[in-house]
Amino acid sequence: MKKNLVAFLCGAVFTIGLGVAGMTDPAKVHDFLDVTGRFDPSLAAVMAAAVGVGLLSFRLVLRRARPVLADRFELPTEKRLDRRLILGSVLFGAGWGLSGYCPGPALASVVTLAPGALVFVTAMLAGMAGYALFSRAQAAVAARASDDDERESTSTVPS
Repeated sequence: MKKNLVAFLCGAVFTIGLGVAGMTDPAKVHDFLDVTGRFDPSLAAVMAAAVGVGLLSFRLVLRRARPVLADRFELPTEKRLDRRLILGSVLFGAGWGLSGYCPGPALASVVTLAPGALVFVTAMLAGMAGYALFSRAQAAVAARASDDDERESTSTVPS
């Protein structure tokens, strides 16, 4: 229960921060990306502040032996850039640039029933479901191939 309450409060603070920073306004994102027109650099300041707070927070938190509300830290271990990471980054950036929303601000904007946010969140959820289906199908194909390889290696071949 305590973990859920802390997660909810962190999400609420994050949502308020997105609203105060103007991140829930797609026009602000478009103006940031429009370097030859109505360029608005304030989004860069918001991002720089967020990165700075994140870097300092991680340095402080990771000095602890373990998290306050968990048994251990769960940090990514993968170090290489693979096709999935690069393709996902490109899709994220394209979606952000075209719609003016990324997942956090879009979810925060859903409560206002903004049509763009509703379309974005619907498309995001459909993409997540599609990815889950694709991943399951890919895992099933890999498992079948592994089973076939195992059967071939254990079968006896008459000489």
